[in-house]
Parts: sequence; C-alpha cells; structure tokens
Amino acid sequence: MRAEIQSRLGIDAMDLYGLSEVVGPGVGCECIESKDGPVIWEDHFYPEIIDPETGVPVADGQPGELVFTSLTKEALPIIRYRTRDLSRLLPPTSRSFRRIAKITGRSDDMLIIRGVNLFPGHIEELILKDSKLSGHYLLEVFREGPLDQMEVMVEVKPEFAHASADMKQVVERDLQHGIKSWLGVTTRVRVLDPGHLPRPEGKARRVIDKRTL
Repeated sequence: MRAEIQSRLGIDAMDLYGLSEVVGPGVGCECIESKDGPVIWEDHFYPEIIDPETGVPVADGQPGELVFTSLTKEALPIIRYRTRDLSRLLPPTSRSFRRIAKITGRSDDMLIIRGVNLFPGHIEELILKDSKLSGHYLLEVFREGPLDQMEVMVEVKPEFAHASADMKQVVERDLQHGIKSWLGVTTRVRVLDPGHLPRPEGKARRVIDKRTL
C-alpha cells in the first residue's frame, strides 16, 4: 500500500502513530532514512509491551499489547494506558529511541476459530502480499453445525477487475493455503471484483461475527 501511495503521489510516505487519548498523531513517527517503524518520542512517552491476558510486561522484541505512560503531560496524564494495539518494541536504528513494529491487530479484535486465536491484521498481511488483491476485505465468521467457520471475501485491484474465473480460483487457493500454513486455520476464500464490498464512511469494519447475532 505504501508503494502504491508513493508511486501515485510522488512522495515519501511514512508511518505515523498516535491516539486521541494521548496527543493524537505524534506519539511516534518513522524516519525518512530508514522507514522501519515509528520511533517513539520517549522524552514524553514511556512505552511497554504487555501480555494482553495477564498484563505482565514482556521483553523487547516480543509481541503483545502496547501500553503508554505519559512523562510530561500536565492536563491529562496517563499511567500504563492500554491502547489495545498489538505490536513489538524494537531497538533504535536511525534515531536513539525505540521503535514499534507494524500494528498487527487489536487485543479486543481477537477471533477464536476452532480453538485457534487469530487477528484480522494477520490475514490482511497475507492479502497485501498478493499484487492482484486490494486492501478491501471482509471476514465473516459463522457456525456451521458444531464447528466455527470463516469466509474471507477480498476484492481484486481495478486492473484485474475482468480477470478470468481460473485466475481468481488460483488466487483463492493461494490465499487459503497461506492462511492455513501461517495461522493454522482452514477458511473459505472468495475473490470479488472491485466495489462488491461495502465502503463505510468511518473506520472500516473488517469482521462480521454471526455467532453473536
């Protein structure tokens, strides 16, 4: 997605991290030299990664939930604020502060499918690796008999809108295999033409869990 933005607009695109409960954008920003993850402004914010189930801190480099304590805020200080964002703390590179890895999901977005814990962000990573697929996708979870099932619906990019059914079947099989190999879950996959999935005005809804309806 970054490559597409840079190519179309002729700019350098960098990841910026922030949350409205703290200061909004600006808690962390990538360096243009390295583009290897947002650098946390540790003069002002102390980051931790915790186990989302126990709340116990984990070592740098280990995955977990991102937590912040403000060091200089006066009007609305925060102490070990749980962001619900899943990431890892990485060592410094082009700057002297630590970085955060790509956000892979949210601790409150976790799905349990036949005993396997997975996050929509993991499936999104696999989708974005296929040059034929766009970032528009929807996960539908439902119960079929005694078992939980999940269907992944994803749109192709506009240039592949009129691709043959055979090509779409190949893409479906490849994504299905990738999800099974990496996440350990067998899913159904449907590849759709652009415009078939809803476009919400606000934050994109990625999951419809019919088990709770």
